[in-house]
Amino acid sequence: MLQSGYCEWKICSSEERRKGISGVYGFADKDTRREEGEKGERINGMVGKREKQGEGERKKKHWVYDLDSPPPPPLPPSPPPPPDATASATVTDSATSRSQSSAASSLSSSSAAPSESSSPPPPQPQWPKQKTTARIVAEIKSDDDPDEENPEPTRNPNSTYTLGPKITNWDNDRRIWLTRNPNYLNGKARILLVTGSPPNPCDDPIGDHYLLKSVKNKIDYCRIHGIEIIYNMAHLDSELSGYWAKLPLIRLLMLTHPEIEWIWWMDNDALFTDMVFEIPTLKYTNHNLIVHGYPDLLFNDKSWIALNTGSFLLRNCQWSLDLLDAWAPMGPKGPVRDKFGKILSASLKGRPEFEADDQSALIYLLISRKDQWMDKVFLENSYYLHGYWVGLMDRYEEMMEKYNLGLGHDRWPFVTHFVGCKPCGRYGDYPVETCLRSMERVFNFADTQVLKLYGLGHRGLLSPKVKRIRNETARPLDAVDQFDIRHSSLGGGGSRTL
Repeated sequence: MLQSGYCEWKICSSEERRKGISGVYGFADKDTRREEGEKGERINGMVGKREKQGEGERKKKHWVYDLDSPPPPPLPPSPPPPPDATASATVTDSATSRSQSSAASSLSSSSAAPSESSSPPPPQPQWPKQKTTARIVAEIKSDDDPDEENPEPTRNPNSTYTLGPKITNWDNDRRIWLTRNPNYLNGKARILLVTGSPPNPCDDPIGDHYLLKSVKNKIDYCRIHGIEIIYNMAHLDSELSGYWAKLPLIRLLMLTHPEIEWIWWMDNDALFTDMVFEIPTLKYTNHNLIVHGYPDLLFNDKSWIALNTGSFLLRNCQWSLDLLDAWAPMGPKGPVRDKFGKILSASLKGRPEFEADDQSALIYLLISRKDQWMDKVFLENSYYLHGYWVGLMDRYEEMMEKYNLGLGHDRWPFVTHFVGCKPCGRYGDYPVETCLRSMERVFNFADTQVLKLYGLGHRGLLSPKVKRIRNETARPLDAVDQFDIRHSSLGGGGSRTL
Protein backbone atom coordinates (compact mmCIF):
# COMPACT_ATOMS: atom_id res chain seq x y z
CA MET A 1 0.00 0.00 0.00
CA LEU A 2 1.38 3.39 -0.96
CA GLN A 3 1.59 5.82 1.96
CA SER A 4 3.01 9.30 1.24
CA GLY A 5 6.21 8.04 -0.34
CA TYR A 6 6.95 5.28 2.24
CA CYS A 7 7.64 1.73 1.23
CA GLU A 8 5.48 -0.69 3.10
CA TRP A 9 7.56 -1.97 6.04
CA LYS A 10 9.44 -5.30 5.54
CA ILE A 11 8.16 -5.60 1.97
CA CYS A 12 10.16 -3.07 0.02
CA SER A 13 13.78 -4.21 -0.40
CA SER A 14 16.61 -1.77 -1.12
CA GLU A 15 17.00 -3.17 -4.66
CA GLU A 16 13.29 -2.75 -5.36
CA ARG A 17 13.31 0.78 -3.99
CA ARG A 18 16.21 1.61 -6.27
CA LYS A 19 14.29 0.43 -9.34
CA GLY A 20 11.11 2.21 -8.22
CA ILE A 21 8.82 -0.80 -8.54
CA SER A 22 5.17 0.21 -8.20
CA GLY A 23 2.45 -1.16 -5.96
CA VAL A 24 2.93 -2.48 -2.46
CA TYR A 25 6.62 -3.14 -3.15
CA GLY A 26 7.69 0.46 -3.61
CA PHE A 27 6.95 3.85 -5.06
CA ALA A 28 4.29 4.28 -7.71
CA ASP A 29 5.35 4.89 -11.29
CA LYS A 30 5.07 8.31 -12.93
CA ASP A 31 1.59 7.90 -14.39
CA THR A 32 0.16 6.68 -11.11
CA ARG A 33 1.70 9.61 -9.26
CA ARG A 34 0.23 12.07 -11.74
CA GLU A 35 -3.23 10.62 -11.30
CA GLU A 36 -2.97 10.89 -7.51
CA GLY A 37 -2.78 14.65 -7.72
CA GLU A 38 -1.08 16.47 -4.89
CA LYS A 39 -0.09 13.25 -3.16
CA GLY A 40 1.60 12.12 -6.35
CA GLU A 41 3.45 15.41 -6.61
CA ARG A 42 4.89 15.01 -3.14
CA ILE A 43 5.98 11.49 -4.02
CA ASN A 44 7.40 12.68 -7.34
CA GLY A 45 9.40 15.34 -5.54
CA MET A 46 10.80 12.78 -3.14
CA VAL A 47 11.69 10.35 -5.93
CA GLY A 48 13.34 13.14 -7.86
CA LYS A 49 15.52 13.97 -4.92
CA ARG A 50 16.18 10.33 -4.24
CA GLU A 51 17.43 9.66 -7.77
CA LYS A 52 20.00 12.43 -7.46
CA GLN A 53 21.46 11.29 -4.16
CA GLY A 54 24.18 8.71 -3.60
CA GLU A 55 23.56 5.52 -1.67
CA GLY A 56 25.28 6.81 1.47
CA GLU A 57 23.39 10.11 1.41
CA ARG A 58 20.04 8.38 0.77
CA LYS A 59 20.32 6.41 3.97
CA LYS A 60 20.48 9.63 5.90
CA LYS A 61 16.97 10.68 4.78
CA HIS A 62 14.17 9.72 7.07
CA TRP A 63 12.12 8.19 4.26
CA VAL A 64 14.63 5.46 3.28
CA TYR A 65 14.85 2.36 5.47
CA ASP A 66 16.71 -0.89 5.06
CA LEU A 67 15.07 -4.19 5.90
CA ASP A 68 17.35 -4.76 8.89
CA SER A 69 16.70 -1.31 10.37
CA PRO A 70 14.07 -0.65 13.04
CA PRO A 71 10.64 0.40 11.71
CA PRO A 72 10.13 4.14 11.16
CA PRO A 73 7.94 6.17 13.52
CA PRO A 74 4.46 6.99 12.16
CA LEU A 75 4.19 10.23 10.22
CA PRO A 76 2.08 13.00 11.76
CA PRO A 77 -0.95 13.80 9.59
CA SER A 78 -0.39 16.66 7.14
CA PRO A 79 -2.72 19.66 7.44
CA PRO A 80 -5.11 20.13 4.48
CA PRO A 81 -4.07 22.99 2.18
CA PRO A 82 -6.13 26.20 2.28
CA PRO A 83 -8.92 26.19 -0.34
CA ASP A 84 -7.74 29.41 -1.98
CA ALA A 85 -4.20 28.13 -2.37
CA THR A 86 -4.99 24.78 -3.98
CA ALA A 87 -4.71 25.98 -7.57
CA SER A 88 -1.46 27.84 -7.03
CA ALA A 89 -0.01 24.87 -5.17
CA THR A 90 -0.76 22.40 -7.99
CA VAL A 91 2.07 21.64 -10.35
CA THR A 92 1.21 20.50 -13.89
CA ASP A 93 2.90 17.69 -15.78
CA SER A 94 4.97 20.16 -17.85
CA ALA A 95 6.07 22.09 -14.77
CA THR A 96 9.64 23.23 -14.79
CA SER A 97 11.83 24.20 -11.86
CA ARG A 98 10.52 27.78 -12.29
CA SER A 99 6.89 26.71 -11.83
CA GLN A 100 7.86 24.54 -8.82
CA SER A 101 9.53 27.57 -7.27
CA SER A 102 6.43 29.64 -7.94
CA ALA A 103 4.22 27.00 -6.34
CA ALA A 104 6.46 26.87 -3.28
CA SER A 105 6.26 30.67 -3.04
CA SER A 106 2.48 30.51 -3.28
CA LEU A 107 2.31 27.90 -0.54
CA SER A 108 4.61 30.00 1.61
CA SER A 109 2.42 33.08 1.23
CA SER A 110 -0.67 31.02 2.00
CA SER A 111 0.94 29.76 5.22
CA ALA A 112 1.86 33.30 6.22
CA ALA A 113 -1.72 34.54 5.78
CA PRO A 114 -4.10 31.61 6.26
CA SER A 115 -7.77 32.02 5.56
CA GLU A 116 -10.32 31.89 8.32
CA SER A 117 -11.49 28.46 7.17
CA SER A 118 -8.04 26.87 7.49
CA SER A 119 -7.44 24.72 10.59
CA PRO A 120 -4.28 25.04 12.73
CA PRO A 121 -1.60 22.38 12.15
CA PRO A 122 -1.76 19.43 14.54
CA PRO A 123 0.85 19.29 17.31
CA GLN A 124 4.08 17.50 16.44
CA PRO A 125 4.69 14.19 18.28
CA GLN A 126 6.98 14.47 21.30
CA TRP A 127 9.49 11.65 21.47
CA PRO A 128 10.92 10.81 24.94
CA LYS A 129 14.29 12.40 25.60
CA GLN A 130 17.05 9.81 25.52
CA LYS A 131 19.89 9.83 28.04
CA THR A 132 23.32 10.01 26.50
CA THR A 133 25.99 7.49 27.44
CA ALA A 134 28.05 10.25 29.04
CA ARG A 135 25.11 11.27 31.22
CA ILE A 136 24.46 7.68 32.32
CA VAL A 137 28.13 7.18 33.23
CA ALA A 138 28.14 10.47 35.12
CA GLU A 139 25.14 9.34 37.16
CA ILE A 140 26.80 6.03 37.96
CA LYS A 141 30.00 7.77 39.05
CA SER A 142 28.12 10.20 41.26
CA ASP A 143 28.14 9.49 44.97
CA ASP A 144 24.66 10.99 45.32
CA ASP A 145 21.69 8.66 45.57
CA PRO A 146 18.44 10.54 44.93
CA ASP A 147 16.42 7.47 46.01
CA GLU A 148 18.16 7.08 49.34
CA GLU A 149 15.59 7.66 52.08
CA ASN A 150 17.77 7.07 55.15
CA PRO A 151 21.31 8.32 54.55
CA GLU A 152 23.98 7.22 56.99
CA PRO A 153 24.23 9.47 60.04
CA THR A 154 27.29 11.67 60.27
CA ARG A 155 29.90 10.32 62.68
CA ASN A 156 30.83 12.38 65.68
CA PRO A 157 34.36 13.65 64.88
CA ASN A 158 35.25 13.68 68.57
CA SER A 159 34.59 9.95 69.02
CA THR A 160 37.09 7.18 68.23
CA TYR A 161 36.18 5.28 65.09
CA THR A 162 35.24 1.59 65.43
CA LEU A 163 34.51 -1.09 62.85
CA GLY A 164 31.53 -2.31 64.87
CA PRO A 165 30.53 -3.71 68.24
CA LYS A 166 33.44 -5.06 70.24
CA ILE A 167 33.74 -8.85 70.00
CA THR A 168 35.72 -10.57 72.76
CA ASN A 169 34.99 -14.32 72.60
CA TRP A 170 35.23 -15.09 68.90
CA ASP A 171 37.56 -18.11 69.12
CA ASN A 172 35.23 -19.97 71.46
CA ASP A 173 32.08 -18.97 69.56
CA ARG A 174 33.63 -20.07 66.27
CA ARG A 175 34.80 -23.39 67.73
CA ILE A 176 31.29 -24.18 68.92
CA TRP A 177 29.82 -23.27 65.53
CA LEU A 178 32.25 -25.56 63.70
CA THR A 179 31.38 -28.41 66.09
CA ARG A 180 27.72 -27.98 65.22
CA ASN A 181 28.51 -27.78 61.50
CA PRO A 182 31.06 -30.52 60.83
CA ASN A 183 30.32 -30.57 57.09
CA TYR A 184 32.51 -27.49 56.69
CA LEU A 185 35.59 -29.35 57.99
CA ASN A 186 37.48 -31.28 55.32
CA GLY A 187 40.89 -31.72 56.93
CA LYS A 188 42.44 -28.76 55.10
CA ALA A 189 42.50 -25.12 56.11
CA ARG A 190 39.94 -23.27 54.00
CA ILE A 191 41.14 -20.11 52.29
CA LEU A 192 38.95 -17.30 50.97
CA LEU A 193 40.60 -15.00 48.44
CA VAL A 194 39.12 -11.50 48.63
CA THR A 195 39.60 -8.77 46.08
CA GLY A 196 37.53 -5.99 44.56
CA SER A 197 37.30 -2.62 42.89
CA PRO A 198 35.33 0.61 43.36
CA PRO A 199 31.64 0.51 42.40
CA ASN A 200 32.11 3.22 39.75
CA PRO A 201 33.37 2.69 36.17
CA CYS A 202 37.02 3.38 35.47
CA ASP A 203 37.93 6.80 34.13
CA ASP A 204 39.22 5.07 30.99
CA PRO A 205 37.33 2.04 29.59
CA ILE A 206 40.64 0.19 29.08
CA GLY A 207 40.92 0.13 32.87
CA ASP A 208 37.73 -1.93 33.14
CA HIS A 209 39.16 -4.33 30.56
CA TYR A 210 42.26 -4.95 32.66
CA LEU A 211 40.21 -5.30 35.82
CA LEU A 212 38.36 -8.09 34.02
CA LYS A 213 41.66 -9.75 33.12
CA SER A 214 42.78 -9.46 36.73
CA VAL A 215 39.58 -11.19 37.90
CA LYS A 216 40.01 -13.95 35.32
CA ASN A 217 43.57 -14.53 36.51
CA LYS A 218 42.45 -14.90 40.14
CA ILE A 219 39.51 -17.16 39.26
CA ASP A 220 41.87 -19.45 37.37
CA TYR A 221 44.25 -19.74 40.31
CA CYS A 222 41.44 -20.35 42.82
CA ARG A 223 39.84 -23.00 40.59
CA ILE A 224 43.15 -24.84 40.30
CA HIS A 225 43.78 -24.84 44.06
CA GLY A 226 40.26 -25.24 45.42
CA ILE A 227 40.15 -21.77 46.94
CA GLU A 228 36.96 -19.77 47.29
CA ILE A 229 36.90 -16.21 45.97
CA ILE A 230 34.84 -13.09 46.64
CA TYR A 231 34.94 -10.00 44.44
CA ASN A 232 33.55 -6.94 46.18
CA MET A 233 32.37 -3.72 44.51
CA ALA A 234 30.51 -2.13 47.42
CA HIS A 235 31.68 0.53 49.86
CA LEU A 236 30.71 -1.04 53.17
CA ASP A 237 31.73 1.96 55.25
CA SER A 238 31.72 5.53 53.95
CA GLU A 239 34.41 6.49 56.48
CA LEU A 240 36.94 3.94 55.24
CA SER A 241 37.40 4.59 51.54
CA GLY A 242 40.32 4.06 49.20
CA TYR A 243 43.13 1.99 50.68
CA TRP A 244 41.12 1.44 53.85
CA ALA A 245 38.04 -0.15 52.29
CA LYS A 246 39.50 -3.64 52.75
CA LEU A 247 39.36 -3.52 56.57
CA PRO A 248 35.57 -3.49 57.15
CA LEU A 249 35.19 -6.05 54.34
CA ILE A 250 37.69 -8.47 55.91
CA ARG A 251 36.05 -8.18 59.31
CA LEU A 252 32.59 -8.76 57.86
CA LEU A 253 33.74 -11.86 55.99
CA MET A 254 35.37 -13.30 59.10
CA LEU A 255 32.16 -12.97 61.08
CA THR A 256 29.89 -14.30 58.34
CA HIS A 257 32.14 -17.17 57.19
CA PRO A 258 33.28 -18.91 60.37
CA GLU A 259 34.17 -21.97 58.29
CA ILE A 260 37.03 -20.02 56.63
CA GLU A 261 40.42 -20.29 58.35
CA TRP A 262 42.33 -17.73 56.29
CA ILE A 263 41.16 -14.51 54.63
CA TRP A 264 43.58 -13.73 51.80
CA TRP A 265 43.39 -10.14 50.62
CA MET A 266 44.81 -9.30 47.17
CA ASP A 267 44.70 -5.92 45.41
CA ASN A 268 43.09 -5.82 41.97
CA ASP A 269 46.42 -4.69 40.44
CA ALA A 270 48.19 -7.87 41.63
CA LEU A 271 48.22 -10.96 39.40
CA PHE A 272 49.28 -14.56 39.95
CA THR A 273 52.29 -15.45 37.82
CA ASP A 274 53.02 -18.94 39.19
CA MET A 275 49.80 -20.87 38.81
CA VAL A 276 51.27 -24.01 40.44
CA PHE A 277 52.73 -22.59 43.65
CA GLU A 278 50.53 -23.03 46.72
CA ILE A 279 50.53 -21.14 50.02
CA PRO A 280 52.35 -23.37 52.58
CA THR A 281 49.76 -22.92 55.33
CA LEU A 282 51.34 -25.58 57.56
CA LYS A 283 54.33 -23.27 57.84
CA TYR A 284 52.18 -20.72 59.66
CA THR A 285 50.64 -22.85 62.39
CA ASN A 286 51.70 -20.42 65.11
CA HIS A 287 51.04 -17.19 63.20
CA ASN A 288 47.95 -15.17 62.35
CA LEU A 289 49.17 -12.52 59.89
CA ILE A 290 51.26 -13.47 56.84
CA VAL A 291 52.59 -10.50 54.89
CA HIS A 292 55.49 -9.98 52.50
CA GLY A 293 58.18 -8.00 54.31
CA TYR A 294 61.72 -7.72 55.69
CA PRO A 295 62.50 -7.51 59.46
CA ASP A 296 65.60 -5.33 58.99
CA LEU A 297 63.70 -2.74 56.96
CA LEU A 298 60.90 -2.80 59.51
CA PHE A 299 62.79 -2.48 62.80
CA ASN A 300 66.22 -1.13 61.82
CA ASP A 301 65.32 1.30 59.04
CA LYS A 302 61.68 1.87 60.02
CA SER A 303 61.03 2.08 56.28
CA TRP A 304 57.57 2.85 54.99
CA ILE A 305 57.99 0.06 52.41
CA ALA A 306 59.21 -2.59 54.91
CA LEU A 307 56.13 -4.66 54.06
CA ASN A 308 53.29 -4.58 51.53
CA THR A 309 49.58 -4.95 52.22
CA GLY A 310 48.66 -5.58 48.59
CA SER A 311 48.67 -9.31 49.31
CA PHE A 312 48.43 -10.77 52.82
CA LEU A 313 46.69 -13.52 54.79
CA LEU A 314 44.84 -13.02 58.06
CA ARG A 315 43.64 -15.93 60.19
CA ASN A 316 40.00 -15.94 61.24
CA CYS A 317 40.48 -15.55 65.00
CA GLN A 318 40.10 -13.18 67.94
CA TRP A 319 43.67 -11.90 67.56
CA SER A 320 42.89 -10.72 64.02
CA LEU A 321 39.70 -8.96 65.10
CA ASP A 322 41.69 -7.15 67.77
CA LEU A 323 44.31 -6.14 65.20
CA LEU A 324 41.63 -4.71 62.90
CA ASP A 325 40.16 -2.79 65.83
CA ALA A 326 43.58 -1.22 66.55
CA TRP A 327 44.36 -0.61 62.86
CA ALA A 328 41.13 1.01 61.64
CA PRO A 329 40.99 4.17 63.85
CA MET A 330 43.77 5.73 61.76
CA GLY A 331 41.70 5.51 58.57
CA PRO A 332 38.51 7.60 58.75
CA LYS A 333 38.55 10.16 55.97
CA GLY A 334 38.93 13.82 56.78
CA PRO A 335 40.82 15.36 59.70
CA VAL A 336 41.59 12.02 61.36
CA ARG A 337 43.25 10.57 58.28
CA ASP A 338 45.13 13.83 57.68
CA LYS A 339 46.37 13.93 61.28
CA PHE A 340 47.68 10.37 61.20
CA GLY A 341 49.22 11.01 57.80
CA LYS A 342 51.49 13.60 59.40
CA ILE A 343 52.37 11.23 62.26
CA LEU A 344 53.23 8.42 59.84
CA SER A 345 55.39 10.66 57.62
CA ALA A 346 57.30 11.87 60.68
CA SER A 347 57.80 8.32 62.01
CA LEU A 348 58.59 6.25 58.89
CA LYS A 349 61.69 6.66 56.76
CA GLY A 350 61.12 7.84 53.21
CA ARG A 351 57.38 8.36 53.52
CA PRO A 352 56.10 11.46 51.65
CA GLU A 353 53.58 13.72 53.32
CA PHE A 354 50.08 12.59 52.44
CA GLU A 355 47.05 11.23 54.26
CA ALA A 356 47.30 8.02 56.25
CA ASP A 357 47.27 4.80 54.24
CA ASP A 358 46.65 1.29 55.52
CA GLN A 359 50.15 -0.03 54.79
CA SER A 360 52.00 2.74 56.66
CA ALA A 361 49.51 2.47 59.51
CA LEU A 362 50.18 -1.27 59.90
CA ILE A 363 53.95 -0.71 59.86
CA TYR A 364 53.60 2.01 62.50
CA LEU A 365 51.41 -0.27 64.60
CA LEU A 366 53.89 -3.18 64.47
CA ILE A 367 56.83 -0.92 65.34
CA SER A 368 55.16 1.02 68.13
CA ARG A 369 53.46 -2.04 69.68
CA LYS A 370 55.96 -4.73 68.79
CA ASP A 371 55.49 -6.74 71.98
CA GLN A 372 51.73 -6.86 71.50
CA TRP A 373 51.60 -7.94 67.85
CA MET A 374 54.81 -9.29 66.35
CA ASP A 375 54.74 -12.75 67.94
CA LYS A 376 51.88 -13.69 65.63
CA VAL A 377 53.18 -11.91 62.51
CA PHE A 378 55.18 -13.78 59.86
CA LEU A 379 57.17 -11.55 57.50
CA GLU A 380 57.39 -13.77 54.44
CA ASN A 381 60.20 -13.25 51.91
CA SER A 382 61.15 -16.78 50.88
CA TYR A 383 58.69 -16.49 47.99
CA TYR A 384 56.96 -13.55 46.29
CA LEU A 385 53.65 -13.11 48.06
CA HIS A 386 54.17 -9.62 46.66
CA GLY A 387 56.54 -9.21 43.70
CA TYR A 388 57.32 -5.65 42.62
CA TRP A 389 56.63 -5.56 38.89
CA VAL A 390 59.38 -3.15 37.81
CA GLY A 391 62.16 -5.63 38.58
CA LEU A 392 60.37 -8.56 36.94
CA MET A 393 58.95 -7.21 33.70
CA ASP A 394 61.81 -8.01 31.31
CA ARG A 395 62.61 -11.45 32.70
CA TYR A 396 59.59 -13.58 31.86
CA GLU A 397 61.05 -15.03 28.67
CA GLU A 398 64.17 -16.02 30.62
CA MET A 399 62.01 -17.63 33.31
CA MET A 400 60.15 -19.75 30.76
CA GLU A 401 63.42 -20.86 29.17
CA LYS A 402 65.48 -21.64 32.27
CA TYR A 403 63.24 -22.29 35.27
CA ASN A 404 60.23 -24.27 36.38
CA LEU A 405 56.81 -23.54 37.77
CA GLY A 406 56.19 -23.95 41.47
CA LEU A 407 59.16 -21.97 42.79
CA GLY A 408 57.30 -18.82 43.79
CA HIS A 409 60.43 -16.67 44.24
CA ASP A 410 62.41 -14.37 41.95
CA ARG A 411 63.13 -17.12 39.41
CA TRP A 412 59.42 -17.57 38.91
CA PRO A 413 57.47 -15.06 41.06
CA PHE A 414 54.28 -16.23 42.75
CA VAL A 415 52.53 -12.83 42.55
CA THR A 416 53.39 -9.77 40.45
CA HIS A 417 52.06 -6.57 41.95
CA PHE A 418 51.71 -3.39 39.87
CA VAL A 419 52.39 -0.93 42.66
CA GLY A 420 52.12 2.66 41.40
CA CYS A 421 50.05 1.75 38.34
CA LYS A 422 46.50 3.06 38.22
CA PRO A 423 44.89 1.59 35.10
CA CYS A 424 41.44 2.42 36.48
CA GLY A 425 42.26 5.91 37.74
CA ARG A 426 43.51 9.18 36.38
CA TYR A 427 46.82 9.38 38.20
CA GLY A 428 49.69 6.97 38.72
CA ASP A 429 53.41 6.94 39.36
CA TYR A 430 54.17 5.38 35.97
CA PRO A 431 52.99 6.09 32.41
CA VAL A 432 49.71 4.35 31.64
CA GLU A 433 51.12 2.86 28.43
CA THR A 434 54.01 1.23 30.32
CA CYS A 435 51.67 -0.18 32.95
CA LEU A 436 49.16 -1.60 30.46
CA ARG A 437 51.87 -3.15 28.30
CA SER A 438 53.43 -4.80 31.36
CA MET A 439 50.07 -6.02 32.66
CA GLU A 440 49.36 -7.59 29.28
CA ARG A 441 52.66 -9.48 29.43
CA VAL A 442 52.00 -10.72 32.96
CA PHE A 443 48.45 -11.82 32.19
CA ASN A 444 49.49 -13.77 29.08
CA PHE A 445 52.46 -15.28 30.93
CA ALA A 446 50.09 -16.72 33.55
CA ASP A 447 47.30 -17.54 31.11
CA THR A 448 49.59 -19.69 28.99
CA GLN A 449 50.21 -21.89 32.05
CA VAL A 450 46.46 -22.48 32.27
CA LEU A 451 45.92 -22.97 28.52
CA LYS A 452 48.64 -25.60 28.22
CA LEU A 453 46.26 -28.27 29.53
CA TYR A 454 44.11 -27.62 26.46
CA GLY A 455 47.05 -27.73 24.05
CA LEU A 456 47.05 -23.96 23.58
CA GLY A 457 49.26 -21.01 24.41
CA HIS A 458 49.54 -17.32 23.63
CA ARG A 459 51.44 -16.42 20.46
CA GLY A 460 53.54 -14.02 22.49
CA LEU A 461 53.45 -12.23 25.81
CA LEU A 462 51.96 -9.17 24.15
CA SER A 463 49.45 -11.07 22.03
CA PRO A 464 45.91 -11.93 23.14
CA LYS A 465 45.76 -14.50 20.31
CA VAL A 466 46.44 -18.15 21.04
CA LYS A 467 48.01 -20.94 19.02
CA ARG A 468 48.00 -24.73 19.25
CA ILE A 469 51.18 -25.97 20.88
CA ARG A 470 50.62 -29.72 20.55
CA ASN A 471 48.56 -31.98 18.37
CA GLU A 472 45.31 -33.47 19.52
CA THR A 473 45.41 -37.15 20.44
CA ALA A 474 43.08 -40.12 20.57
CA ARG A 475 44.26 -40.66 24.16
CA PRO A 476 43.29 -37.34 25.82
CA LEU A 477 43.72 -38.61 29.39
CA ASP A 478 47.44 -39.04 28.79
CA ALA A 479 47.65 -35.30 28.14
CA VAL A 480 45.67 -34.61 31.32
CA ASP A 481 48.11 -36.66 33.40
CA GLN A 482 51.05 -34.88 31.83
CA PHE A 483 49.90 -31.27 31.61
CA ASP A 484 47.21 -30.68 34.25
CA ILE A 485 48.89 -28.28 36.67
CA ARG A 486 46.28 -29.07 39.33
CA HIS A 487 48.23 -32.27 39.99
CA SER A 488 51.24 -30.19 41.01
CA SER A 489 49.33 -28.57 43.86
CA LEU A 490 48.14 -31.85 45.40
CA GLY A 491 50.22 -32.42 48.48
CA GLY A 492 51.30 -28.79 48.80
CA GLY A 493 53.68 -27.85 46.05
CA GLY A 494 56.35 -29.03 43.66
CA SER A 495 57.77 -27.64 40.47
CA ARG A 496 56.78 -28.33 36.88
CA THR A 497 58.19 -27.28 33.53
CA LEU A 498 56.00 -24.97 31.49
